[in-house]
Amino acid sequence: MERILIVDDDVELCTLVGEYLQAEGFAVEAVHDGENGLQRATGGGYMLVVLDVMLPGINGFEVLRRIRATSRLPVLLLTARGEDVDRIVGLEIGADDYLPKPFNPRELVARIRAVLRRTRSDKGAPSTPDIVRVGEIELDPATRCVRRDGRLIDLTSVEFNLLEVLLREAGRVVPRERLVNAVLSRKFSPFDRSIDMHVSKVRKKLGDTDSDEHIKTIRGVGYIFARPRDSEKAGEKVKSTS
Repeated sequence: MERILIVDDDVELCTLVGEYLQAEGFAVEAVHDGENGLQRATGGGYMLVVLDVMLPGINGFEVLRRIRATSRLPVLLLTARGEDVDRIVGLEIGADDYLPKPFNPRELVARIRAVLRRTRSDKGAPSTPDIVRVGEIELDPATRCVRRDGRLIDLTSVEFNLLEVLLREAGRVVPRERLVNAVLSRKFSPFDRSIDMHVSKVRKKLGDTDSDEHIKTIRGVGYIFARPRDSEKAGEKVKSTS
């Protein structure tokens, strides 16, 4: 059975969620403070952590930050409904997904299964999957490593999958709806900005600047990973008008 760790100080909620997840075939354990949650999460053996932001001791953000310092263990963050800042901070630190409270247990199960599918996406692939190279960016699906000019870039599972989609479609616009479906494994909602936060995170890790962007925004449509010649043409156009 897949082991799930719940870190939440609401004992009653943990009990209810635990019973629901167990009925869905998961083995569930729960702790109710940040310190113990961190120790259990980094101790190994769990497939995913459901982590509340508001915790006694060290809060969920700090727990997530310390997990990400040593591990890519999938983390689904529980946030207060309407607290956009919590969601943004959580995604920036490295959460794989978030769910606002209160929530429907069925949605929690769906989100957990979607995150687990993404983290296993490299299983069942060919034994020697092709390495994707666009300019100085190199992505290796076999090792799930990304490098820029030979320098290793540390990406979460979601960020890796997002970048892979964009690289494979380099030079072509990828609609936000397709990215949400392919990367987050859920239906697109115009009010869900989580995919934009993941794009922003990948941009920072690639070292994008205003004058040197790998991932460009196509307003109202989606994103495009610019091929080197596309960037050069854009630069030539700027020079010709100056």
